[in-house]
Amino acid sequence: MYRIQRLFCSLLLCCACLTSLAQMKWSQTFQNYFDQYKDLAIEQMLRYHIPASITLAQGVFESRAGLSPLATIGNNHFGIKCHGWTGRTMAQDDDALGECFRAYDNSRQSYEDHSKFLSQNSRYARLFQLSQTDYKGWAHGLKACGYATNPNYAYKLIEIIELYRLYQYDGAKGYDKFMARRSGQDQPASRGGTLHPIKIYNKNYYLIAREGDTFKSLGKETELSGRKLAKYNERDYKDVLHAGDVVYLKKKQKRAPKEFKRNPHRVRPGDSMYSIAQLYGIRLKNLYKMNHLDPDHTLRVGEVLRVY
Repeated sequence: MYRIQRLFCSLLLCCACLTSLAQMKWSQTFQNYFDQYKDLAIEQMLRYHIPASITLAQGVFESRAGLSPLATIGNNHFGIKCHGWTGRTMAQDDDALGECFRAYDNSRQSYEDHSKFLSQNSRYARLFQLSQTDYKGWAHGLKACGYATNPNYAYKLIEIIELYRLYQYDGAKGYDKFMARRSGQDQPASRGGTLHPIKIYNKNYYLIAREGDTFKSLGKETELSGRKLAKYNERDYKDVLHAGDVVYLKKKQKRAPKEFKRNPHRVRPGDSMYSIAQLYGIRLKNLYKMNHLDPDHTLRVGEVLRVY
């Protein structure tokens, strides 16, 4: 009877896990988190041999994609409690009320401490005998070693990794150093808001301006020259930026990505030659040149323009 009861409980747990997995849907918020922190996770993997997929899945799950109070106020992305910690702390309700959690100055410190917490703790030593690409073994191992009390913790990590194909980063041999450095510099909300998410398009970095941004303020944030940012975007340094403006962080390309070779742009209401150039991440003079147009050309809705 005891064995039957144990089997029945196991089946119920398995069904609960499967039901939970079936309910998760793709989220742009999660994807934005991975885009922002993947290079930092790969950097940590190459130093500490923890799969980047595991680091990212834990980070997005524990921090609610960087939106939890622990992450926004304390930059704690992994829910690591104090446990002898001598640095800054903050109180947060968890298994008990007002538990002590570690707090950091930025996300890089959180990612670094997470790596050290696992690699220097004998409790997790057996995980480092696993292959760096064995994300399932790592996920179940973290749960078995007591990282989390959630009975579905391993399944949640695996689900996230597979839904967002995070396993693709576990074999990486290099990473984007600019993105790794910059993604770890974000500021907590209590210090004036978070940094602009940086994305990649047409072999370039870009961010979306917010109302009140200037090339000077964006230059300070990105550690780039504000005047160079203006030049890269073919704007004047003192131009007023508006919410939604695309701001590239390097000199734009001469052509759009190759998939637009046979897919030209059809002019829509409100388009300008400049807005089209920004849309595809190409230089304005090259857009004119590809289409044999003069700078005084007036666009017509429905007009077809080459962008490659």
